[in-house]
Amino acid sequence: MTFVIPFPSIDPVLIEIGPIAIRWYALAYVVGLLLGWRYMRWLAKAPPRPIEPQNVDDFLVWATLGVVLGGRLGYVLFYQPAYYLSNPIEILATWQGGMSFHGGFLGVVIAAILFARRRGIPMLAFGDLIACAAPIGLFFGRLANFVNSELYGRVSDVPWAMVFPTDRDGLPRHPSQIYQAVLEGAVLFAVLFFLSRRGQVRARDGVLTGVFLIGYALARSIGEVFRQPDAQIGFLLGGSTMGQWLSLPMLVVGLCLVARVRSRT
Repeated sequence: MTFVIPFPSIDPVLIEIGPIAIRWYALAYVVGLLLGWRYMRWLAKAPPRPIEPQNVDDFLVWATLGVVLGGRLGYVLFYQPAYYLSNPIEILATWQGGMSFHGGFLGVVIAAILFARRRGIPMLAFGDLIACAAPIGLFFGRLANFVNSELYGRVSDVPWAMVFPTDRDGLPRHPSQIYQAVLEGAVLFAVLFFLSRRGQVRARDGVLTGVFLIGYALARSIGEVFRQPDAQIGFLLGGSTMGQWLSLPMLVVGLCLVARVRSRT
């Protein structure tokens, strides 16, 4: 028999008052955005200070809209376009789940570009601040996936395998949400934090953004090796997954950004 760690009994709903329910998933977004905002504000105060903290405050609303709208539309377009084309009203049912990081990422990128142009802010310098804070939201988002027993891993016999209550097969699986929380969240945050403390790195706009893009693409691609692909998509070419293919452009752009900066030094 395979040893299985019992899935922790955590109610996805944190507080429920009548028809109003506050879920851990929603709380993860709120905490991620607020902590990311405070961290960006702290970074903005360090030299060479190309961004005023006030601009970070004002960007919080833009970032929230970018994450929510982009994340939802990304899921609709990347993962279930046929279903939502037939059921367009379901696009609004965000409480049922269905958010895409890559969509949320594009939403924040668009919001940041528009905001930076409107305020006359150096775009890459602003992107560096956002890149350093992004792993915070990723960390809490993956933990929320775990609490919701969603986006679980592939069948495994590792000692820490779990049976997720939402898995109809009832088989022991990798807790891949935890793997991704560590790689995309904690490890990537630590790398960017270390680099952001080096003055020569902060002085080169775009380096931190490039490192984030490269780091996320690699972390996501590794995590996808253990994660069960979405049922409606399954495996793609050569056993790859949609998450890996969507991360490939991020890797290319990140490498180009780092190479661009290196070529100017």
